[in-house]
Amino acid sequence: MPHQDYVAAPSDGCAWITGASSGIGRQLALDLAKDGWTVAATARSESALQDLARQSEALTGSIHPYPGDVSDTALMAQHCAGIEEELGGLSLLVANAGIYLPQDGLNGDVEAYRKSFDVNLMGTVNVLLPVIDRMKQAGKGQIGVVSSVAGYGGLPTSAAYGATKAGLINLVESLKFDLDLAGIRIQLINPGFVDTPATRSNPFPMPDLMSVEHAASEILRGLQDSSRFEIAFPRRFVRRLKLLQLLPYGAYFALLKRTTGWNKKRAG
Repeated sequence: MPHQDYVAAPSDGCAWITGASSGIGRQLALDLAKDGWTVAATARSESALQDLARQSEALTGSIHPYPGDVSDTALMAQHCAGIEEELGGLSLLVANAGIYLPQDGLNGDVEAYRKSFDVNLMGTVNVLLPVIDRMKQAGKGQIGVVSSVAGYGGLPTSAAYGATKAGLINLVESLKFDLDLAGIRIQLINPGFVDTPATRSNPFPMPDLMSVEHAASEILRGLQDSSRFEIAFPRRFVRRLKLLQLLPYGAYFALLKRTTGWNKKRAG
């Protein structure tokens, strides 16, 4: 019977992290390498990945650049095959690549929506499908998909970003049924506000803002917990957001407008 509680270890094979050039992905790659993992790192910036690889030289494990855009379907399949051949069996994937393009609902940019969907949604699918094909042959594997608490419900400026994150939540929930049958453990990762260049442009208060180091440690702790499907943090903030979803829409919008300052915003 497939093991649905499988926890990947460095001795089982390598790890693949997408969106690894900055933020959570970069910190995850370094933390895994510190723990002895051989890490394949993907991002668009080859120079940033080369710098990351150099930083891993003094660590127990190692980081190997596989540069590219996750929206390139053929390249992600090629990278997956190359990682297996060059670094050994792939036992852990953290699909972290994503972009945040804030949208003013009254002045939307169709290309920003399209790019958000291509990177955040299809980019994740482009990585997931070849990895699932290889893990099902091995009869085991572990996958973490980074979504966001922004996927729980609509938030100001997040019409494009939030839609993709809601889609990822549904995607991972749906995949779990079949992946369980093959011994592939999939987990949903929903961070709250993390201090990155992207979030610093938010025009509203960000409660419980945390560092990338803290976020990465929460994710690694969750990946090691065989009982957890959702890795969501900070927990108090997550509980508040989930409770918001129980409110009728009138109360939901009134409360969010007040807490984000949107009740004072003027149409522009």
